[in-house]
Amino acid sequence: MARKKHSAEQIVAMLRQIEVEVANHKPTGQACREAGITEQTYYRWRKEYGGLKLQQARRMKELEKENARLRRLVTELSLEKQVLKDVAEGNF
Repeated sequence: MARKKHSAEQIVAMLRQIEVEVANHKPTGQACREAGITEQTYYRWRKEYGGLKLQQARRMKELEKENARLRRLVTELSLEKQVLKDVAEGNF
């Protein structure tokens, strides 16, 4: 089954919509189905994005991308350093 990729703004908007419906005495499962997501997805998103505003959610996603990029960079540099160290010691 193909996965949908929702933006942080869409997720926050869906969470707000579902919470309004639940506050109006609609069961959580029904509100989630109407929004087109599963209850499990709702609770996972609520755990990650609960209480965030749109700008905060957008910034969080940007920071996650930057963090992943920096981790890859550190890994590559560490590998290069180790290779150069091995070559300098003659262990190749």
